Amino acid sequence: MTDTTATADGHRHDTLEAVFFGGVYGAVLASSMVAALTRYGRTDQAGRRYDAAWLLVTALASALAHGYAHYVAERRPQRRWDLARSLVDEWPLVAAVLPTVALLAAAGWGRLPPNGVEYPAFALNMALLFVLGLVTSRRLRRSWLKCLLVGLGDALLGLVVVVANALIK
Repeated sequence: MTDTTATADGHRHDTLEAVFFGGVYGAVLASSMVAALTRYGRTDQAGRRYDAAWLLVTALASALAHGYAHYVAERRPQRRWDLARSLVDEWPLVAAVLPTVALLAAAGWGRLPPNGVEYPAFALNMALLFVLGLVTSRRLRRSWLKCLLVGLGDALLGLVVVVANALIK
C-alpha cells in the first residue's frame, strides 16, 4: 500500500512517485554541481570538503524551495501543518545527493584522491538515474528489455543535462 496525498486539482502523489522525482532531481543536481565546482573550484582536499558542504547546502535549499513551491501551487484551505509537510516531503531530493556529498567529503578527508573525484561522482549519479528508470519502468510491468532501455535512456538524458549545464555555466 502506498501513501498518497491529494493536490488541489485532485491529482494524487504517491510516496514512490515523490521518491523517484526527488531521486532524479537530486542525482542531476549533484552531477551538475560537481561539474560546476570542478570546473571553477579547487581540487585539493580543503576544496573538496567545501564542495561537499556546498552541495549539501544547495540540496537543502533546493528541497526547501521545491517544497514551498508545492505548498503555494497546491494551496487549499490551510491546515496547521501543510507547509511543514510540503517541506518534509522533499527528503528524497536530499537523500539522492548524499552519496555524492559522501564522495566529496571522502576526497576532502584524504580517503579518495581529491583531483578526479568527479568521475566516480558522475558514474554514481548516472547509475542512480539508470536504477530509477529501470524501477519506474518495472512498476509499469514492462518487459525487462524495455526496462533496461528506459534505464539506459534516463542515464543518458541525465548525462546530457549535466553536460549542457556545465557548458552553459
